[in-house]
Amino acid sequence: MSQMKSMRKPEAILVINSGSSSLKFSAFTSGEAIKPFLRGQIEGLFTNPHFTAHDGDGNVIGEKSWAPGTKLGHDGAVEYLFDFGGSGVMAGHTIVSAGHRVVHGGTVFTEPVLIDDSVIEALEKLVPLAPLHQPYNVAAIRAVRKREPGLPQAACFDTSFHRTQPHLERTYAIPRIYTEEGVKRYGFHGLSYEYITSVMPAYDGTLASGRVVIAHLGNGASMCAVKDGRSVATTMGFTAVCGLPMGTRSGTIDPGILIYMMDRYGMDARDVEDLIYHRSGLLGVSGISSDMRTLLASPDPRAKEAVELFIYRIGRELGSLAAALGGIDGIVFTGGIGENAALIREKVCLDAGWLGVELDKDANEAGVPRISNEGSRVSAWVIPTNEELIIASHTRRILESGRGK
Repeated sequence: MSQMKSMRKPEAILVINSGSSSLKFSAFTSGEAIKPFLRGQIEGLFTNPHFTAHDGDGNVIGEKSWAPGTKLGHDGAVEYLFDFGGSGVMAGHTIVSAGHRVVHGGTVFTEPVLIDDSVIEALEKLVPLAPLHQPYNVAAIRAVRKREPGLPQAACFDTSFHRTQPHLERTYAIPRIYTEEGVKRYGFHGLSYEYITSVMPAYDGTLASGRVVIAHLGNGASMCAVKDGRSVATTMGFTAVCGLPMGTRSGTIDPGILIYMMDRYGMDARDVEDLIYHRSGLLGVSGISSDMRTLLASPDPRAKEAVELFIYRIGRELGSLAAALGGIDGIVFTGGIGENAALIREKVCLDAGWLGVELDKDANEAGVPRISNEGSRVSAWVIPTNEELIIASHTRRILESGRGK
């Protein structure tokens, strides 16, 4: 018996974050400590697919390109991923479950769940609430189920973290019948916020129990007011297009503008959707790029304006969230821009001087965790997010619960 046990492969959890044209993946050991040993993505699923995989130390261990015009799709991507894993790094492990990032849980799902037919059906009904993400989250779930029918899968929701928000924070001033049908503020990036709140005690114990605004700044961007580790308010609302201007998303926009666009330019609902999701934000303002790195490096005044608008809106939302908290003890920057763009952090912190933020410019340039002066009344931090680890942790918990552990 002991010999059979020693021959048993270590268990692992596969984590998938699927988008419209890409599928990001990672794999974690499922022992006493959850550790990543594989990470990568397949980009250009329907145009020019390209696969890259790295081991736990960041070394490239797999790469493949398909011919231009190849429509690999989500099914093909999952098929290749399992084939690659079976002959490579995952071959030394037994994949016992797959965890998925699912953007919208609606009013039905307030915590991670084990996926079955009824869950998939419910997730598909939520597609209109997150048309940029939900269809592709579900496509990956179906693709894994097709390839590995017996593999348990878990759905982990970006909306769940915000379930603690007060009723008034989640309510729009519209006829009650629509609110009762689920037209309310949900909030997103919850998996990122959950991770940040889980590790804040390791950075500053008083911060973890205080009033904090977390800024998840990336191609998709939002901010969240957290008190005692619980979501109080957030910039995103019914959909993930609300709040800050983002890479290609408009952020908050006067709904009267959309009515005007429909009347003036003959747009229909799909045209408006394309406008606010795909042609606005940093791309729309600059006319150059949706990538903050490109805009920061550009001498074009339109790029400068897009960056300045992004910073200004962060400041506006910061004031609003501080009001929702009744004061503020700290700011945390995370996400691709939040973690890497020192200039954005600097300008946000300087603009927030009225709140009591005193920036340590050297610390900010160095990218160390604390970027405010020791005497700053409101501290400022840079904490890298890890949504994949949160998904793996939830997936393991659900699997062990199902096993009766």
